[in-house]
Amino acid sequence: MAAELTYERIAKRIDHSLLGPTLTESELEEGCRIAAEYDVASVCIKPFAVSLATRLLSGTNVEVGTTIGFPHGGHATSVKVFESQQAIDDGATELDMVVNIGQVLGGNWSEVASDIGAVVKAAHGRGAIVKVIFENCYLKDEQIVQLCRICGEVGADYVKTSTGYGTGGATHEDLILMRKSSPPHVKLKAAGGVRTLDQAIAVVDLGCDRFGASKTAEILDELKGRLKSR
Repeated sequence: MAAELTYERIAKRIDHSLLGPTLTESELEEGCRIAAEYDVASVCIKPFAVSLATRLLSGTNVEVGTTIGFPHGGHATSVKVFESQQAIDDGATELDMVVNIGQVLGGNWSEVASDIGAVVKAAHGRGAIVKVIFENCYLKDEQIVQLCRICGEVGADYVKTSTGYGTGGATHEDLILMRKSSPPHVKLKAAGGVRTLDQAIAVVDLGCDRFGASKTAEILDELKGRLKSR
C-alpha cells in the first residue's frame, strides 16, 4: 500500500457502526466493549444509547458518535439541531448527519447549505465535529461535487459517502471524486461495504481518514495476523 501498514493506520480510522435497527441494548454494550478492546477511533451508536456508550467508553481513547437526521435526512433543520444538542448533552463528540436527500435532488442548494450549516454551528459551538452523509447511490456526480463545495464553505469536518442503508455504499469512484472535490481541511469517510481488511486498506489508500465498519473485530484480527506473519 502507499504507506506502511500498521495496526494504528487501520484501527484509528474505524468508526465502529452500532446502528442496525434490530440491535438490542446488550448488543450495543458488547459493541462498545469491542470498540474499546480494539482501540478504534469511535463508535457510531444509535442516538438513544449515546449516554450508555459515553459511560462504557469513559477512560478509553474511543470517541462517541451518533447519527443526526438518520437515515433519510428529511427532518426539519430545527429538529436536527435539537438532535445534535441532545447528543452532545449525552456525551457525543462526533455527529454523522444526513443531508436532506430530496432537497439535494431538487437542487434546493440554499436550503441544503442552511441545513448543514446549522448543525455544524451547533456542534462546533460545543466542541463536536460533523460528518455530512451524502447517500451517493441516489446522486449524480455533479450533485456530489456541489455538496463537497457546500460542506467546505460551511465548515463541515468530513464528507461521507452513505448511511450504509441505501441501495449502495462507498465506491472507489465516489471516494476519488469526493476527495478531489473537497477542500483540504475537509476529511473523507467511507461507509457501506467495507467488510474485509483488503477493502479497508483500499479506502484508506484512497484518502479516507475514517470508514464505518460493523465487522471491526474480523478486520482487525486479520490485520494482527498479517502483521505478525511479516
